[in-house]
Amino acid sequence: MLIGFRNTNELWATVLTQTLQHLGLTTAVICPGSRSTPLAVAFAQQAPGIDVISILDERSAAFFALGRAKATGLPTAIICTSGTAGANFYPAVIEAKQTRVPLLILTADRPPELRDCHSGQTIDQLKLYGNYPNWQTELAVPVPEMGMLAYLRQTMIYAWERSLYPVPGPVHLNIPFRDPLAPIPDTIDLTNLQSQFHPEEFFANITKFSSPTHFPIISSLPLDDWQNCERGIIIAGVAQPQQQQEYCQAIAQLAQTLQFPVLAEGLSPVRNHANINPQIISTYDLILRNQELAKQLAPEIVIQIGEIPTSPVLRNWLKTIAARHWLIDSSDQNLDPLHARTVHLRLSVEQLNEVFHSFSVSPRPHVCVSSYLELWTQFEVKVRTTVDHTFKNIDDLLESKIAWLLSQTLPPETPLFIANSMPVRDVEYFWQPNQFGIRPFFNRGANGIDGTLSTALGIAHRHQSSVMLTGDLALLHDTNAFLIRNKFVGHLTIVLVNNNGGGIFEMLPIAKFEPPFEEFFATPQDIDFAQLCATYGVEHELITNWQQLQTKLNPLPTSGIRVLELRTNRKLDAQWRQENLGKFAKF
Repeated sequence: MLIGFRNTNELWATVLTQTLQHLGLTTAVICPGSRSTPLAVAFAQQAPGIDVISILDERSAAFFALGRAKATGLPTAIICTSGTAGANFYPAVIEAKQTRVPLLILTADRPPELRDCHSGQTIDQLKLYGNYPNWQTELAVPVPEMGMLAYLRQTMIYAWERSLYPVPGPVHLNIPFRDPLAPIPDTIDLTNLQSQFHPEEFFANITKFSSPTHFPIISSLPLDDWQNCERGIIIAGVAQPQQQQEYCQAIAQLAQTLQFPVLAEGLSPVRNHANINPQIISTYDLILRNQELAKQLAPEIVIQIGEIPTSPVLRNWLKTIAARHWLIDSSDQNLDPLHARTVHLRLSVEQLNEVFHSFSVSPRPHVCVSSYLELWTQFEVKVRTTVDHTFKNIDDLLESKIAWLLSQTLPPETPLFIANSMPVRDVEYFWQPNQFGIRPFFNRGANGIDGTLSTALGIAHRHQSSVMLTGDLALLHDTNAFLIRNKFVGHLTIVLVNNNGGGIFEMLPIAKFEPPFEEFFATPQDIDFAQLCATYGVEHELITNWQQLQTKLNPLPTSGIRVLELRTNRKLDAQWRQENLGKFAKF
């Protein structure tokens, strides 16, 4: 086992890294800098079981780490030097908190005696991220003593656990170091300590932590209410579970037991496992734009699984109905932006099915399928048929057709990162149910465009060949992520919708005010993406027709990064949505 005794800092850093390795750390992202030298050396030289990646830009590095944690379900460590370096982690820390992704933020710092005295590259790093971390502390200045090494070990164990339980999220450790930072001898003789230190014994009781399972009080579950109601819906909301097949199966079982339709958000994996759930309603946003249908479909019970879908049409409809509302999610967070009469059952849908099974609750016979479920199904078939027919007959490069086409084209189980703004909305409107098991990923915690490319690269790293769907502004906001190219292992195809500006703003009332709309909201950048890609050594291809796009997306390459650019007309695309979204359910 690799424990360094060349100086106190090396000993401290290697105990830290070895503890994390025993806990199950698989990836560490390191940003260059001086004060973090002991940590960088320990991870790079003495942690052979950890994938250690150097990334220049701290904001990009933090979002890459976020992507790795999303893909693996395990904490990723992100390390930086002192000063403003750690401040650049802040957007990713916020996203990790909001979307419950485990991150270990390790910020190196100067020791206390070098603070508040204009020593270089020093800021106040204590509680740097406000209330966003699950837990935060400052470690002691390294001390070469067995009791202090035990303190370090146990603190790292606790930090790891707090990043995963009771709810996954970021943990921040501020770590001060005195000189010398490089692994050169200092004035302290560590010979005696080295003879006392037995790594096998020191790390013997560390086990990989997994969150314990907690069930709510069984009597609080409204099983009879649900069973006796015919006008109920299940909303499969925004979710990116690690075990997507099991998650979708659990929702399908619940829907079969209750004979409720499943309104499946495009950012839920449920739409990509349609073969196991015949009760999927994918066009709910379009259906509910028809006020008459919306009234006919008012439910008495709403069971929401995960976070509420993006659709404002669905949200407004839920506000107007007098249904009883249950929310199924194991989080301790408030996931009810509608402030409805909601009962939050803090368990997973998989656990809920175990409870149903323990009570021997049987599915309703198919002969008892309610007219309410049949009504939803009929409308779904009609609207889906209209949507599919419409897009099949569109030859021009229309933005909205891209999401629809991806749902039918991508290879099975492809990880797909969906950027914010219009891509997530087109996915919700038009993503076709399929049985390909495509794995959707996204940053819907703060709903921003920070770190879009970096997160996608983090998901794709050492993963199956992956795809990102993004607009031009979201990509341009994070082009420093292309610097990861030489460290990236795997393949990412970027489907770039280049409408030269922010298409989402075209859908808002401000679009009618010119000036200042075009300059201050749409903000066109007029970038030649072929030249941009050439600068970074990234493959670029201009897509001019749908057949060309389909050919490039299946099969996918196995290595490298490439950009498939589709140039669209922002004004015409917005006009098409405004004219057509309300028409699909008129019959």
